[in-house]
Amino acid sequence: MTTAPLDFATCFSAVSGRDTRFDGQFFTAVRSTGIYCRPSCPARTPKPANCTFYRTSAAAHSAGYRACRRCLPDAVPGSPEWNLREDTAARAMRLIADGVVDREGVAGLALRLGYSERQLGRILTDELGAGALQLARAQRAQNARQLLVATPMPVSDVAFAAGFSSIRQFNDTMGEVFGLTPTALRGAARVAERGPGSGVVAGTISLRLAAREPFDGAGALNWLAARAVAGLESVLRGAGGAVKEYSRAVRLDGGAAVLTLHPEPGGVALTARLEHLQDLPALLARVRRMLDLDADPNAVDRALAAHPLVAPSITASPGIRIPGSLDATEMLTRAVLGQQVSVAAARTAVERVVEALGEPLPAGLRGPAATGTAPPETRPVDTLFPTAQVLSESVVAATSGPAARREALARAAGAIASGAQSLDIGQTREDFTAALEAFPGIGPWTSNYVALRVLGSPDVLLTGDSAVRAGAKALGLPSGARELAADVAQLAPWRSYLMMHLWRASAPTPAPAPAPAPQGESR
Repeated sequence: MTTAPLDFATCFSAVSGRDTRFDGQFFTAVRSTGIYCRPSCPARTPKPANCTFYRTSAAAHSAGYRACRRCLPDAVPGSPEWNLREDTAARAMRLIADGVVDREGVAGLALRLGYSERQLGRILTDELGAGALQLARAQRAQNARQLLVATPMPVSDVAFAAGFSSIRQFNDTMGEVFGLTPTALRGAARVAERGPGSGVVAGTISLRLAAREPFDGAGALNWLAARAVAGLESVLRGAGGAVKEYSRAVRLDGGAAVLTLHPEPGGVALTARLEHLQDLPALLARVRRMLDLDADPNAVDRALAAHPLVAPSITASPGIRIPGSLDATEMLTRAVLGQQVSVAAARTAVERVVEALGEPLPAGLRGPAATGTAPPETRPVDTLFPTAQVLSESVVAATSGPAARREALARAAGAIASGAQSLDIGQTREDFTAALEAFPGIGPWTSNYVALRVLGSPDVLLTGDSAVRAGAKALGLPSGARELAADVAQLAPWRSYLMMHLWRASAPTPAPAPAPAPQGESR
């Protein structure tokens, strides 16, 4: 698939109007100044003859431009294009953001995508204006800048946490990209970008992750909180039951981490405790995907509101997001065990797995001991989700329910553990779902629900889902599977977001109460 070139007239119109909707979706390089900016840069609009537009900041870097110090083009949410598209360049961008090049090199990235290094380099250069190493370098620079301005971490720690292999490489890159030394960049940071100012203690980092507005962050955290598994996750609620804080443990390549999220206007506040700081870039990328922070809510809401029966839900809940997953194996487990049961029953089933097979968190990452009087969802985070290897060996005995379902999960986990099967964000939805459905006992509902949560696929509509049908009926849409599919076909490629509205409409109480669990069909 070849991406259409950026339309000059459209891009220049966005720049002339300082349109914030396009921030992060392309970059404006100005030949007369040698800098590149976000479309909404408040500086005087450059002459058209001096403008060149790039899809990525890496392409602008490669062409010899440095980042504007006024509009800070690398401080905006990422492009939603990489989640919407499924071509090689988009899948590469998802993997690069996840740190694959830093961990496995360009050879590892090419292998995951099924190309030679030379072929991949040609594709990325043609499509995005930069090769894999340049794109990874731009990602490291962006991560480093965020850590410099939002945390009090020592500069040397920032360098390695952001993925640089040496202080010299870090200094050279920051100078080339931003035209400032790391220390000067930190000193020039805007007050609004600075972190809370608390020191970094035992690998703890606090910073803010921005999202395009409108952002229904409360709805996303409510979704996660409704499914919180004791020991693995913890929830603190405020007045009216709204989620004030959501925490969970996650296994990363270097070690374990515990993250805590607080909803904020226009984004979320993240506090993370990590065994290894080098895991931070991957954690940031995965949290962004989990909360769908790089989505373009204006484009989504505008498209969905074109349907007269859906429009009232868009007005009531603008900026709804697709809740993602930090761990694909965990998400598969939740989907398989959650078929045709309520939220509470699904959560209980997963809690049994975590209790029986989970791995204790390292002592330095655990919270204070439980009092014994708090509800299960407020139990301190103290357990990691079991590995695929452990699931393959023990999940059948550790769970109840239909034997075919438990055996299907064990087989799939075994394939993941052996490397025969990968649940990779670099896959297309078609390949991802086909691989899962190759396992006896896993059908289209399960595979597509996992694709929704792991890949963030924007156009999934589970018309056979009972909660989807109930939500459709509540909005006045056809509740039959075929009739519903036909009626909302025009809303492609945003039907995953439509489904979030349908799930919310099916809830017995109005938003932002947690939506009910999807009800899949047994396979």
